[in-house]
Amino acid sequence: MATKRKVSNLLALAVLSYLTQRAMHPYELSRTLRDNGDDRSIKFNHGSLYMVVQQLEKAGYIAAQETNREGQRPERTVYALTDAGRHELREWLRDLLGEPEHEYPSFVAALSLIGALPPSQAVPLLRHRLQRLAERAAETRRLIDTALAQDVPELFLIEEQYRLTMNNAESSYVTSLIEKITDPRTGWAPMWAEFHGETLPAQAPPDAEGQQT
Repeated sequence: MATKRKVSNLLALAVLSYLTQRAMHPYELSRTLRDNGDDRSIKFNHGSLYMVVQQLEKAGYIAAQETNREGQRPERTVYALTDAGRHELREWLRDLLGEPEHEYPSFVAALSLIGALPPSQAVPLLRHRLQRLAERAAETRRLIDTALAQDVPELFLIEEQYRLTMNNAESSYVTSLIEKITDPRTGWAPMWAEFHGETLPAQAPPDAEGQQT
């Protein structure tokens, strides 16, 4: 069972991880997160980052090391990882890697309520999703190929490879779902359309080999 954490925002996990490298101020942390592409996995902005830093300091996982100023810029406080923070980082990662969590993705919620739309609307939307998934997969492949060409170790690309694998799995599922909805042998679409007061166009019956004539 996953442990209830003092700070549970995944942005905090990333902050703890990067502070193992060296002490940083929040602006430097933000730049490091973006430079490493973590904004593809963790949603954040400057406001949420500063809030997480405050929460981590209050929990005793990081501590202010020094405050400095460069020219006319505002003062910046540099934070360092504490022993408690290093322990929390390792325990948190162990939980996330070893224990599956029940998540609530928006697409699953949409699928659970898809019956509220008639199939005449649902199918085009699913086909549009397929197209967007294909575009996203191509973008992720380009990112991986570019990084590998620059001799980035594959270890540092595993989240992108996971993202690509999940993207492809979703594409396969959506393709299968569209086929089930549109295949006259399943009987889904006529009953579904009738519920919404729609009538589907007549379709030719399948021939002996299961193909429409």
